[in-house]
Amino acid sequence: MRIAYSKDALKFLSKLDLKSVRRIKEAIDGLAEAPPKGDISVMRGYSDGRKRLRVGSWRIIYKIDSENNIEIIFVINIGNRGDIYKK
Repeated sequence: MRIAYSKDALKFLSKLDLKSVRRIKEAIDGLAEAPPKGDISVMRGYSDGRKRLRVGSWRIIYKIDSENNIEIIFVINIGNRGDIYKK
């Protein structure tokens, strides 16, 4: 399973300290396991299958796509709890 990050997600990660980045990346790697690890819920109001992963006070918005029989975890956005849902 591949993991791809959007420009916004990479920008948010570049602003964090190394310890926080490691914590978020470990949580994202846990999504590739079967069954996926973490506090995951389906986001309402989106028809493209977006889900939310909670890591402390951060939220990771992602979706899983299939391309040539390879599943790709596409990280759409990462942000703080109060700010991530406003976009």
